[in-house]
Parts: sequence; C-alpha cells; structure tokens
Amino acid sequence: MIAAGGGEPRRAAIVGPAEPVQVSVVVPALNEADSLVELVERIHAAMQGQGRYEVIVVDDGSADGTWKVISELAGADGRVRGVRLRRPCGKAVALAAGFRRAGGEIAVMMDADLQDDPADLPEFLAKIRSGFDVVVGWKVKRRHPLGSRVLSRIFNMTVRSATGLKLHDINCGFKAFRKEVLARLPLHGDLFRFIPAFAAADGFRVGEVPVRHHERRYGRSRYGLERILRGFFDLLSVVFLTRFAKRPMHVFGLIGLALTTVGVVTEGYLTTLWIQGHKIGERPLLLLGALEIILGIQFFSTGLVAELLTFQNERRREAAELPVREETQ
Repeated sequence: MIAAGGGEPRRAAIVGPAEPVQVSVVVPALNEADSLVELVERIHAAMQGQGRYEVIVVDDGSADGTWKVISELAGADGRVRGVRLRRPCGKAVALAAGFRRAGGEIAVMMDADLQDDPADLPEFLAKIRSGFDVVVGWKVKRRHPLGSRVLSRIFNMTVRSATGLKLHDINCGFKAFRKEVLARLPLHGDLFRFIPAFAAADGFRVGEVPVRHHERRYGRSRYGLERILRGFFDLLSVVFLTRFAKRPMHVFGLIGLALTTVGVVTEGYLTTLWIQGHKIGERPLLLLGALEIILGIQFFSTGLVAELLTFQNERRREAAELPVREETQ
C-alpha cells in the first residue's frame, strides 16, 4: 500500500509487476468496471507486434467494482498494472499518477469508456517513431450529442486561434507522448488537455492522426458545458504561460499602460472643465479616472515583480546548468 491525502493522494494501491517496456498505455478510470475487461483485451490485440508494453489502469476513487476488475486483470496478466487513488481526484491527478509509474519511452493516454478505439494505437506509435514528440487523436466523426459537438468545434477553433497550433481536436483524450515531453510539462488542474500547446511552445514536434470514435456503451458522459467553460479559463492560462511566462511585463505592462493612459485622459478632461469654471466634484468620471490610474500603476508594479521573479528563476536555472570547475595540481 502506498499513503493518501491532500490535493494529490500520496498513497495509492498498486498491483502488477513492473518490467522494462517500450510503451506504456495509461488509462484513467472512474466507475468503469463494465468496460475494462473488453478494453484491455482490445489493447492487447492492437499491441501485437508493437514491442514490449504495459497497461496502467488508474482507478480514480471509483464507487463501483472498478478496482476489483483491475486487480483481477493485473493478477491474470503481468502486462497490466493497477493504481488506486483512495478518493476521486480528477483526471489530471489520475493521469499524473499513471505517468509517474510508466516505464515506457512512449506513453499513451486513452479513456476507459471504449469510445476511443484501441485498434488505432499502432497509428499513434508509428507517428511517434517517425519523429514526432506528441501525437493527438482527431475524431473525424464524433459520436457525441449535437450540443457537445458544436461546443467542441467552437472550443477547438478558439484554441487554434489563441495558440497557433493547427490541430483539429486538441481536446481529444487519445494522445501519445515521448517520455521526455511529460517530464517537462504541467499536468495540474485541467492543463493536461493542453499538453500539445505547451509541447509546441517548448519546441517539440506535434502531430495528429485520425481516430475512430464510438458511441458510449457503458456509464454516463461527463462531457458538458461546465467542462467547456473550464477549458476556456484554462486556455487563458495556457496563452499566458506559453507566450508571456518569460516576459510578463509585456502583458501586465500593456494593461497597466492602457488603464493609466485612459485615467490620465479622463482626469485631464475634468481638469479642463474645472479651469473653465465647471463643478467636477460630483462627477462619477472623477472617481473613475482616479481608479483607472491606480489600477494601471498596480498592473505595472505587478509586471515589474513578475519580471524580477522570472529573472531570478532564469539565473538559478543557468547556475544549475553551469559545469563545475575542476582544478588539479
């Protein structure tokens, strides 16, 4: 047994032996007991001839018999490993727990509901082995309800415009990565959906492959408006982290300059009216202009502090990478 608690459980139960492998297929599962046996069988069929592999199924605190099924699968086949989180922590934490234990040079993430088709796994691996670092699935014909398809299309168009990454379906849960990509990118919150954007910004090669998408046969869909809204908020974080993480003044300074300029113009206008003999003490513009100037200065100050922190972080990173000077006599 491994031990629990906090935002990410420090403890989970793990079953199944760890052996040297080339590919790790990580499957987060929340109340997916009905689909796991068929899923694992289909993964085994698809991975024939693809080298040594492992299937890591992470039980995200399921309330049904998911862990019992995982334990039975791991006990019957050494290629299957199980990780159990003691409470539901979300897909990001489940994926992080699986990736930490993945031994393959290539890691694949896929959902447990059988909507992703394991038969597409060789396409992902071929794309990675051809030189790509991240490969994203593209559901050419989605099987979601019309409302979800419309929201997803709008979301993907927005992501393409904001990040410049020309992928059809960045939100697809079927992805493959080289191990070094995962070691450098964030998985907290829902940012795992944007790993391709972070990877592209970091200089990794990102591609996509068409995948088949099937109707959900077990359980219920967790795809909805709330998830789309969370995705848009996360997109703002992604844009900031990929474009301005090393130059925060470019965003904070620009906002601060705009607010201060508008505030100064507003107060200048009121000052002109005051010189002409008009009363300005009861005008809402007086307070609005002052507030704009104060907010502008605060944004500018925040940018300076962020620049200082970025500079210090870069200095520490460069110092850590400098070779140690050796002297001999």
